[in-house]
Amino acid sequence: MNCCSSCSSYSSSEDNMNSSRRFDSYNEAFTKNFITFVLVFTIICINGAFVYTYFKSKDFQQDPRYVLYIHLVINDMIMLTLSLGLMIATYTGNPGFIPCWIMLVVSITTNRNSPLNLAGMAMERYIAVCLPLHHVQICTVQRAHLLIALIWLVSFIPAFTDIIIILITQPLSVFSKTVLCHASFVYNTPYHVTLSLVVEVLLFSFVFLTVVLTYLNVLLAARGVSGVSRASMRNARNTILLHGVQLLLCLLSFIAPFINLFLVTNWPHKRTDIFFSTFVFTNILPRLLSPLIYGLRDKKFRANIRMHFCFKGCRTVEERMKVRRGERTKQAIH
Repeated sequence: MNCCSSCSSYSSSEDNMNSSRRFDSYNEAFTKNFITFVLVFTIICINGAFVYTYFKSKDFQQDPRYVLYIHLVINDMIMLTLSLGLMIATYTGNPGFIPCWIMLVVSITTNRNSPLNLAGMAMERYIAVCLPLHHVQICTVQRAHLLIALIWLVSFIPAFTDIIIILITQPLSVFSKTVLCHASFVYNTPYHVTLSLVVEVLLFSFVFLTVVLTYLNVLLAARGVSGVSRASMRNARNTILLHGVQLLLCLLSFIAPFINLFLVTNWPHKRTDIFFSTFVFTNILPRLLSPLIYGLRDKKFRANIRMHFCFKGCRTVEERMKVRRGERTKQAIH
């Protein structure tokens, strides 16, 4: 389920994984799949609200900032759906190699899309604040779509390279076999481990440097302005800082195999519980926090979500609160 499979402890053998699966009783397996399903379904519903709000407003669709944001949300929805399918597959039966490979390619690609998308969003904020006169020319919807296509291409190439390595190192009969659909077992050669490690290090180094440099530039630019411009730069600085938090959340899925290695080494009898726990905390929950951190703090997005999804009673309460605030303001004036 974890798409970052650079840990050698995962690639011992398929028999070891099968034996670890037998540690789960029927009730345990049902409970884990049920918890995963509920969490993923909840996150998809929340993200679906953001997607619905985006497509109901032409203003959002004409702003490259929101184009990149909604791509991040949709990308996470795809990744979570496939991760849930892969997890259920480990308990219900082993699919054929080719269906498994297709799911893994999309899952790994979407997992690597997230940090690259964050880098693009940080750059957009940097240009909007530090190069405001050129923002309209540089950051257009068309270029945002081109950037999204480039992100998918960059993430897809290493995932496609994994199958090239299999074609070179494995007999063709492997494509007719059923497999335990987990990246660590499908891509279990030393070449896969090396490729995964190199790609992840380069990917996160690039994104980390991009977020840090854009944050520092915005921070320095904010010192030389005042008034409305200073407030705008402060908001941009906080937004980029949140991108850094989101990046750390993405980083959790990268270090998950090493966490598993340490925990399984010390508590081997808890193998399946450890795999499940790290999967939830490093792959599922960060996908809940990321859209909420960025989406709900945006006043424009928050207002549109309230307009589309807030019930009449909720609006009535808000109107009463506004009336009370107005009355208090008048009393304070008098």
